[in-house]
Amino acid sequence: MANASGLISPSIQCIRRGNLSSRGIPLSRFCTVENFTRRVIRCRAVMGAEDLALGASPLRPPHPVLSGKGCKLVGCGSALPKILISNDDLAQIVDTSDEWISVRTGIRSRRILSEDETLTGLSVDASRKALEMAQVDPNDVDLILLCTSTPDDLFGSGPQIQKELGCKKNPLSFDIRAACSGFLLGLMTAGFYIRAGGFQNVLVIGADVLSRYVDWKDRGTCILFGDAAGAVVLQACDSEEDALLGFDVHSDGDGLRHLNAPIKDDHEENALRSNGAPVLPQSPSSYSCLQMNGKEVFRFAVRCVPQSIEVSLERAGLTCSNIDWLLLHQANQRIIDAVATRLDIPPEQVISNLSSYGNTSAVSIPLALDEAVRSGKVKAGNIVATAGFGAGLTWGSAIVKWG
Repeated sequence: MANASGLISPSIQCIRRGNLSSRGIPLSRFCTVENFTRRVIRCRAVMGAEDLALGASPLRPPHPVLSGKGCKLVGCGSALPKILISNDDLAQIVDTSDEWISVRTGIRSRRILSEDETLTGLSVDASRKALEMAQVDPNDVDLILLCTSTPDDLFGSGPQIQKELGCKKNPLSFDIRAACSGFLLGLMTAGFYIRAGGFQNVLVIGADVLSRYVDWKDRGTCILFGDAAGAVVLQACDSEEDALLGFDVHSDGDGLRHLNAPIKDDHEENALRSNGAPVLPQSPSSYSCLQMNGKEVFRFAVRCVPQSIEVSLERAGLTCSNIDWLLLHQANQRIIDAVATRLDIPPEQVISNLSSYGNTSAVSIPLALDEAVRSGKVKAGNIVATAGFGAGLTWGSAIVKWG
């Protein structure tokens, strides 16, 4: 079982009631001196400079984790919008061709949200399929995590999904905004809630509608993105069955210049309207279209993703030879191929559905996983190395076991 550093702490210390209270941890969810034989908390103090100077491993976990508690992936589902746009369709809009797009990206078509569809609606459809596979009733869901950068509402869409699913116990539902890395972070967050919070069933959804923020006159970006939703159910289990084996996450705000969609600056327009007199903004704020430096994002991905996966494997006590499947964020086939080559993973062990859906941001991993599971490709017990990377810049990886 992994904690926030992706490792198991080998040392065991009994934490007394006072220590738990001072950390703000609910006593009802953890052991005390009186009943620690039923549950054990493993902890280790945060490393200082002296620890590192003495040769201590930087991978040692800095926070307490609940041993005897793990999480496993028990269900998945996905949903697609009605509208399919092929490369030939795009060639009618911008100066491009099917050959130009497919050779450079591996993409041949993508799905786009129609006027009568919503991100919330797609998320609910994907969630119902995942819950059905997991044989979990919506009323037994303890937490809903919506990983999206394009919610239907500025304040998030998670609670609306909870409402539409009919979760009558009002489980906590909230959004996680980390673009193409979002689902991976949602997966880890779900694991934390299960291990340290005593949650039983957590629904993790990846959903994005980037078509709302694409400049359809820019052939450099409009050819890449599509809309969809995907979901998985994580369920509490004994630590021996734990399916989140190791992980590694990072961010670098300096990379924002390579991939962003900032708030539009309408100050000049407002000043013209008012003869330069200071006034409150006269129009609502909105985001600009997505802007990306494709070459720099490519270089970033092929450099950082393999390194992250190698770290996650080390933390899981595994090597590349233990991987059954490589499942990367579906951004560009050249990136997927380059990472697989770097890790020495043969093409037949690489999961890719990029050609059919394009880059669906936080959806790409659960969407591809759902198709692979339902087709019988990914089977119970298979080890999957997965990685997300994108805006922020953020990136990370996780080694998981299906079923």
